[in-house]
Amino acid sequence: MALQEAAKASGEHSFSWLEAVGWTVFAIYLVLVVGFAWNPTPFAQGLAALGIVIALSHAALFYGWKDALVLLAICLVITFAMENIGAATGFPFGHYHFEVGSNLMHVGAIPVIVGPLWFGMGYFAWIVAGTLLGGTHRRLRGKIELIALPVVAAFVMTQWDVVMDPPEATISKAWIWHDGGAHFGVPISNYLGWLLTSWLFYQAFAIYLSRRHDVPTWTVSQERAFGLTAILLYLDSGLTHVTPWIIGQNGEVADAAGNLWRVGDLREATVVILLFTMVFTSVLAGLRLATDAADRS
Repeated sequence: MALQEAAKASGEHSFSWLEAVGWTVFAIYLVLVVGFAWNPTPFAQGLAALGIVIALSHAALFYGWKDALVLLAICLVITFAMENIGAATGFPFGHYHFEVGSNLMHVGAIPVIVGPLWFGMGYFAWIVAGTLLGGTHRRLRGKIELIALPVVAAFVMTQWDVVMDPPEATISKAWIWHDGGAHFGVPISNYLGWLLTSWLFYQAFAIYLSRRHDVPTWTVSQERAFGLTAILLYLDSGLTHVTPWIIGQNGEVADAAGNLWRVGDLREATVVILLFTMVFTSVLAGLRLATDAADRS
């Protein structure tokens, strides 16, 4: 009894069967994403939709439903506005159009699924960035954090697109870059546009959080679980591109500008970029999460 009370006082608890089932289901989802999400099939789109639901549920558990819905609203308004501006003018991403989701309802010129996808990965990137900065996503304590967290989160988010965009655009043709680009058919303007767009909704959410007085309070083990799941989901979305590289796809593919790219080179380059961006960032976040939890326990 004394040991149980001591464990509760330190924020620890025994691992229940319900938690074991939850982590098992979570692990199965991660495996399915790695195995199948790299190819935009209906099953992969279902996995993506489930990921969005997980992101919203995670945000609701961590921040509360009000704050989660505020983040969702901020993200949808800004990303749909920027995507529509981009599709119409070429600023800030470049000239492009979507093929994936073309049969779905559109918000302007953009398939309705695009905004929620920004939110899903955007939320996990936000948690990863906050973890890297020592838990600033829990509470913004000053002006430096108010500026630093959105900037770091924007880079963490854009890392995902640097990994994902060439295979999805040039090989899978989920969207088309009209003028091609040096990065396997993707222009650098796309990544600058991602930095800008993600920074805008992160900064807006950071300002909202800085004015909030109530802050969620969690035990050490609960915060570790929240952080770990977000890091794993962020990393998993990149690891899915390892699968087609292992399969060893061959042949050539042309972008919209008529440039030919070797599929094998593109897949291998994607894995190289993944290793030194998303994997490295996730390892750093995991180490920071572990050391912070050890210091608090």
